[in-house]
Amino acid sequence: MKKVVVCYKWLLDDADIRVNEKSRQLDFEKAKFKLNEYDRNGIEAGVQVKAAGGSELIGVTCGNGVEASAKDALSRGLDSVSYVNSAALADADSRATARTLAAVIKNIGDVDVVICSEASSDEYAQQAGSRVAAILGIPCVTYVNAIEVAGDTLKLSRKLDDGVEHVEVKMPAVISVVPDVNDPPIPSVKQILGAKKKPANAVTLEAIGLTEADLQPQLATVSVLAPVVERKNIRMNPDGTSLADAAANLVKQLAADGVL
Repeated sequence: MKKVVVCYKWLLDDADIRVNEKSRQLDFEKAKFKLNEYDRNGIEAGVQVKAAGGSELIGVTCGNGVEASAKDALSRGLDSVSYVNSAALADADSRATARTLAAVIKNIGDVDVVICSEASSDEYAQQAGSRVAAILGIPCVTYVNAIEVAGDTLKLSRKLDDGVEHVEVKMPAVISVVPDVNDPPIPSVKQILGAKKKPANAVTLEAIGLTEADLQPQLATVSVLAPVVERKNIRMNPDGTSLADAAANLVKQLAADGVL
């Protein structure tokens, strides 16, 4: 095995996002960026595949302002990071993102395995892995929760709604992993300091054969509003009402509200 690529996303920390109570608009002013939670599993999966196959492990990302992601990603076991930083990707949809990632992977060359997480915590579109595979023209296996390397073959377990499916796929291939695939460790101080010495390579759109026009999104978010939660706060058992009567009162209230 020559090279393993892990795709990851640098996004806003949802814990920092606030809601304007009057307009219900989301306030991103104080939100900081972080590595997508699910991609931590993807990177750890790459670390484990590298350990089994002795390959080079490369992180790939794209977006606007993603150069700041390199230190965190590299501290988690990547050998290097290649990133495309462009204002044209500020509002990138799944199509533009996959197109850019695939172009970077082609530019790297000789890649045996591409690992994506199943989704990102901001949009949760679940499209990156499948789209990248389609552009590269190689197989894609989704919902992977266990990986075994056997020569030029990957033996994979897929966690589905109705059970676990075991499949084998010849490399090169794209796989997308679910959080159950591993428990990513917290980087040590030594790893964090060592990340500064690892290469973080900025890749231009020109170098991978793309233009800003190629990355125009076909999907636009018109608005995002916080949900309205209204509670009636009706007690079903006031003044020591018995459990049976409280249950009967609940059924009557639900029927009156049109729930039943």
